[in-house]
Amino acid sequence: MSRPALMPPEQPLAMPTQDFATHFHDSAAPDQNAPQSVALWRLLAFSPAMLGTGLLTWVMQDWFADGGFSELEIVLLVLIAFNFFWICFTVSTVLLGLYSLSQRPKTRRLAPATKMKVALLMPVYNEVPWYVLGNAQTMLEELRRRGGVHDYAMFILSDTRDDAIAAQELISVNALRAMLPPEIELYYRRRDQNTDRKVGNIADWVGRWGSGYEAMLVLDADSLMTGRAITRLANALSRDPGAGLIQSFPQLIGAQSVFGRMQQFANGVHGAALAEGLARWVGHEGNYWGHNAIIRTRAFAACAGLPHLHSRLGRGSKLIMSHDFVEAGLLRRAGWSVRFLPRIRGSYEETPPTLIDHIQRDRRWCQGNLQHLNLLGSRGFRAISRFHLLHGAIGYLMAPIWFALLVIWALIGRGEEASVLTYFSEANPLMPSWPDMSEPRHVLVILLIYAMLLAPKLLAIAALPLTGSRFADYGGAGPFALSFVSEILLAILYAPILMVQQMIAVIRTTLGLQRGWAPQARDGGQYSWRTLIICHALETISGIALWAGILTGMVSLWLLPIALSLVLAVPLSALSGLPVLHRINFWMGTREVITEPQITRTARTHRTSLRNILEGGSPSSSAAE
Repeated sequence: MSRPALMPPEQPLAMPTQDFATHFHDSAAPDQNAPQSVALWRLLAFSPAMLGTGLLTWVMQDWFADGGFSELEIVLLVLIAFNFFWICFTVSTVLLGLYSLSQRPKTRRLAPATKMKVALLMPVYNEVPWYVLGNAQTMLEELRRRGGVHDYAMFILSDTRDDAIAAQELISVNALRAMLPPEIELYYRRRDQNTDRKVGNIADWVGRWGSGYEAMLVLDADSLMTGRAITRLANALSRDPGAGLIQSFPQLIGAQSVFGRMQQFANGVHGAALAEGLARWVGHEGNYWGHNAIIRTRAFAACAGLPHLHSRLGRGSKLIMSHDFVEAGLLRRAGWSVRFLPRIRGSYEETPPTLIDHIQRDRRWCQGNLQHLNLLGSRGFRAISRFHLLHGAIGYLMAPIWFALLVIWALIGRGEEASVLTYFSEANPLMPSWPDMSEPRHVLVILLIYAMLLAPKLLAIAALPLTGSRFADYGGAGPFALSFVSEILLAILYAPILMVQQMIAVIRTTLGLQRGWAPQARDGGQYSWRTLIICHALETISGIALWAGILTGMVSLWLLPIALSLVLAVPLSALSGLPVLHRINFWMGTREVITEPQITRTARTHRTSLRNILEGGSPSSSAAE
């Protein structure tokens, strides 16, 4: 049987551009009511955070009240309250997730899934071809073995600008099509111009082939999903005619570096309860993370065509960078539900291996998320959709807020009677008088703040057995305890560095210095000491300044851990990229590390085979990656 063309015949589907200044409702969206319980879940998520913040603010304002408030003290109190709300909100979400996981799921008979044609879309931009195609082959073979009612087709949608890489993509696709059974559909298209980047790449496919497929599963270049996970997403969309998008919870895999393992362990151990709580209070107004999610094609085409935003500086229009949050909001605005199913296992992605790679990705995300502030006043968006947009931006604005908080805390109190935070007196200006924190309520408040920061991680341990995990899955109780403590210590060390880097990202975005949307470096890199020093110059200088202030008595000893982290930014960055030795593979190892899933072993074999073809070797060679 002969192979079909690289792309199937076009089946166009109109995708009109949306107008943020007007309301819009899709007539095809079925009338549906939100789950009755979602209001209670939201009350339980937001109320404790607001109550806890109010109580802390009331207690702490008494610290400053003696002698009246200075302007600096008011600013400090506002910043503390703002930060504490988001800390409390995370804790309340995790507690909701813990409760939800503890409940016995209701058994109900599911209606049979209606057959759909599902397109698996994998947009690529200057990626390693054998890596991407190896994952694609694995997923297609998984789906073929699993069977089911749905028909699937994989589309490699290339926006690659490098002709050499594009040539390798074509070789890899043709080689893979020759190896796959004829009934497996694998297609490839490369755009001449990568207009509007990933947004334009997906829109081009929708506009030219979208009407031939009821659903599209959007993948990232490093996505890997089991056939069971894909089938469960497709079945969920098929059974829910009001769902426009269903997002899975991607687990991190493949991390071999210290920083990657830290991120992977946090995702695998601490993420389950948080994701479960999030799914409860968002209800049918969830969010979209841009990949490993299934979307109803016609709903997306009718409701999620993105316009360009007008620049406030009069420099023409701008592409919406972090498009996924906005697309979710547009689908919900039009009447479609956006759901999050965190219990679907087998949805995987990878994480940047080094601190610098993480910073580079974070700068792109910062640019896109701050752009969302311009959309908060858009017509028709649901309140929760606006909250998602705001929350994404706040995640980056918190960095300069924390930095300002630390600076004010270090410098406040130049007058003897100004506040309890007076460090210096006119009688002895060289000898600071630190705040008296011996009063029980002061100590309790400080302990409360630290406890709230650690609470999500500690609660995650209680959530483990509720997700079907055991300590044995992580190498045993001892290795798990070592990994748990290691992740917390590394997170504490890297947090001040990430705070400074996110502050830089916010400043670069605000000043228009962050331009472009370069592809992520999937493999990371070993960076020279010169590169590390240049990248972390501000942290190092800040750390030296803090140490000088601490040693001369100008800065509180409470800032000692932060000063240590900042002054060690360069060696900590170098540490982040060091590989974890095989003999201590259990260190910060998740279930997928201790017992590697079959799908990752299969994907590694397929990637090796395709790489050997590109290098002129035998496809069956078992050379290590």
